[in-house]
Amino acid sequence: MASRRTEVAIEKIIAACDGNMRGALEALMLVNEHLESELHRIYAVMSRIGQPDEECFETLH
Repeated sequence: MASRRTEVAIEKIIAACDGNMRGALEALMLVNEHLESELHRIYAVMSRIGQPDEECFETLH
């Protein structure tokens, strides 16, 4: 069972989408997709750290 904090967050997300559950799910999927993309970029940068003759720092934005 979800914690009270999670329940409140879910209610806020649904309210932000005017009560549209499908819209709330779509918004959460888009946010998740964005976060996964950021993680892939971070992993790519981290995998290059310590390799000679390569620039290992990139901006993420």
